[in-house]
Amino acid sequence: MQSEQMIEAAALSDRGCVRSINEDFYECCCERGLFVVCDGMGGAAGGEIASRRAAEAVRERLCNGDAAPSARRLEAAICAANRALYEMAEREPALHGMGTTLVALLTTGRKAWIANVGDSRCYLLRGGCLTLLTKDHSLVAEQVRLGQLTAQEANGSPLRNVITRAVGIDRTVASEISPFEAEPGDLLMLCTDGLTREVPDDTLAQLLRNGDDLEHTCETLIMAAKAAGGHDNITCLLVRYPAQD
Repeated sequence: MQSEQMIEAAALSDRGCVRSINEDFYECCCERGLFVVCDGMGGAAGGEIASRRAAEAVRERLCNGDAAPSARRLEAAICAANRALYEMAEREPALHGMGTTLVALLTTGRKAWIANVGDSRCYLLRGGCLTLLTKDHSLVAEQVRLGQLTAQEANGSPLRNVITRAVGIDRTVASEISPFEAEPGDLLMLCTDGLTREVPDDTLAQLLRNGDDLEHTCETLIMAAKAAGGHDNITCLLVRYPAQD
């Protein structure tokens, strides 16, 4: 799919090889420059509901109306999504404790903002080099930052699923929002940990470098994660800026 600005986007989500349902969800709103990926959690189908409702709430806030995109609007949309989930769980006890990670890209022209809550990620492929643009909000990521674990130890830790922030768990949420200035040909990938825990960054970089067709690249990434075990749901969303203005 393409927007008027000729940004290309493609996305794919798969339940993987182990899970019986897919608790990931994504939204692509190319014409408004909004892209969202969520990874839900919670019993009684709570994770499935949380990821879908959060992504839809962000889309509803940012893809309706004529207000210009901004970091403030993105933050407000995530807060609205958090409030919607929290209030839903208060009304329905079976959904208590449901929540979701969230990573989002809001772009207009070459200017953009990247937001994340939890351990879903945004990567940039520029000039053949892959860079992680987000910081995981997880227990093991914090331990790595404090020097208590190596990255390799974190990948094998039994606590690697513990996240320190999520949308919908508490009455308020703190999202991390960073500005981003795109360059011609930039490729951004929003993804859940079902991809990044199975496929190392150097392999991700190689697959992204070799992929011209975004839909086929999404399929290749999903296949790589499933070939490595596919222990979790897997979602990837690719956004490519035109090579030149």
